[in-house]
Amino acid sequence: MSESNDYLSWVYYLVPLLFVISYAVLSSRRQAHNLHTLEAAQRDGLGEPASLHPVFNEVKCLGCKACVSACPEKNVIGIIKNKAQLINPSHCIGHGACKKACPFDAISLVFGTSTRGVDIPMVSENFETNIPGIFIAGELGGMGLIGNAIEQGKQALKAISTKITKAAIPDLYDIVIVGAGPAGLSATLGAHEQKLNYLTLEQDSLGGTVFNFPRGKVVMTRPVNLPIIGKLKIRETSKEALLKTWQKIEKQTGIQINYKEKVETINKNENGFLIKTNKTEYQSQTVLLSIGRRGTPRKLGVPGEELPKVVYNLIDPEQYIDQKVLIVGGGDSALEAALSIAEQPGTEVTVSYRSGSFSRAKEKNRSKIQQASDCGQIKVLFNSNVSSIQKDDVTIKLEDSEITFANQAVVVSAGGILPTGFLKETGIQVDTKFGTE
Repeated sequence: MSESNDYLSWVYYLVPLLFVISYAVLSSRRQAHNLHTLEAAQRDGLGEPASLHPVFNEVKCLGCKACVSACPEKNVIGIIKNKAQLINPSHCIGHGACKKACPFDAISLVFGTSTRGVDIPMVSENFETNIPGIFIAGELGGMGLIGNAIEQGKQALKAISTKITKAAIPDLYDIVIVGAGPAGLSATLGAHEQKLNYLTLEQDSLGGTVFNFPRGKVVMTRPVNLPIIGKLKIRETSKEALLKTWQKIEKQTGIQINYKEKVETINKNENGFLIKTNKTEYQSQTVLLSIGRRGTPRKLGVPGEELPKVVYNLIDPEQYIDQKVLIVGGGDSALEAALSIAEQPGTEVTVSYRSGSFSRAKEKNRSKIQQASDCGQIKVLFNSNVSSIQKDDVTIKLEDSEITFANQAVVVSAGGILPTGFLKETGIQVDTKFGTE
């Protein structure tokens, strides 16, 4: 009996020990893999996040992996030396789920880094700017994710409604909402539900930035609660399906949106604000800016850019069937445009990018472009710039030479000029964030 008991005791202690050893070995291998991933990202020029991202407090972080599990983008956060880090910084989409999941309050969400500043308009907790009565929600304030933007639009409208007073002044709106993207749509529904005297202005079409995504682009969202509508259960859908849903909501609820009307100036007056557009002017007690960060498309400033074949948004790839197309840019929009056009019959696609790597694009898009390049479907010209655009060809400057080749269409996806000038003219304070809260 004694020997039997000794054997059982030995097994009792050995099994947990083997488990601990196995866990330690696997953890060590995983952390080595994470370090390799981070070093590869830095080597490829992908070491900086594009927008809102987490910063980890090494003292508070205990390496529990809660943030790793919570992140909706896999292989973005990893554990190195028992501390959490961004191992694929350029892939971080600013979801913020990591901060909510951390049980030790070891995560802060910030904009920019010590070497790359990001312009962010300053707003209070209720989304009000330094000008009382003017609020900002959505992408302009740094929240580009659809779910976050919708929630911000809803919360901003809630704060605005407390500031509105019923004044017997003709043609005075309670609120003017600028932009009909996710945040603007949410705020418009809220204003309609509360029966406010509101006006929504959109310089383009319903969806704002989403409307200008390439056809078929997959839009990542999460279930959200919209005013009037309730819970909208959408997790992953295409641009077209999402816009169709929003158009249905617009028709169903009867909300009113003025399309193709761009706000040019906003000035404070005795009644609130005077809003001038490209069509007319309005008076309003309050203003909610829910415009995108893209602002005006960034132009190349080269001869021939005014030709009709040059566009700044890809709407329908099929229009380029049997054409030689140049894509200018290296972000996700540029790569997605190149890939969708390259799928059309008879197309020849060239991508020109001023840098040596697609550091701003997601790994999925970079991988697809690499595959398309390897099989000759897409030609990539790194470290290149457009010199001039002619009716039937384009000229590209490489590091120490120039090349000219046949071309029927140019799609410029070089980002946009942030509406910083418009904000400053309005009097809104804009700060450049260098990795601080």
